[in-house]
Amino acid sequence: MTRHKIFSMSFASVYPHYVAKAERKGRTRAELDQIIHWLTGYDAAGLKAVLADEREFETFFARAPRMNPARSGITGVICGVRVEQIEEPLMREIRYLDKLVDELAKGKAMEKILRAG
Repeated sequence: MTRHKIFSMSFASVYPHYVAKAERKGRTRAELDQIIHWLTGYDAAGLKAVLADEREFETFFARAPRMNPARSGITGVICGVRVEQIEEPLMREIRYLDKLVDELAKGKAMEKILRAG
């Protein structure tokens, strides 16, 4: 099986793209960070450390303090694929994050993005 290129990309190299996507649509870095915290359990200091140490996506998710069990409720299409049908566990985690960032950029309310009810 071919290893996906994104697995070895540093999270820090992609994070500015997430920020730019959110800010282009009038959303904030703080909202993005809140989404990352909800999904992975990284707090502000933890996220800052991740961005400083250039850890790759694979390590970013493997060392996440607490993956949110509610993330399995994230459904829909991202990059032409239904996230709930992605079999590769790491790719599914990456696409969960992509989907949440997409929802943020589309103006969805934070309560809905964070599956708060």
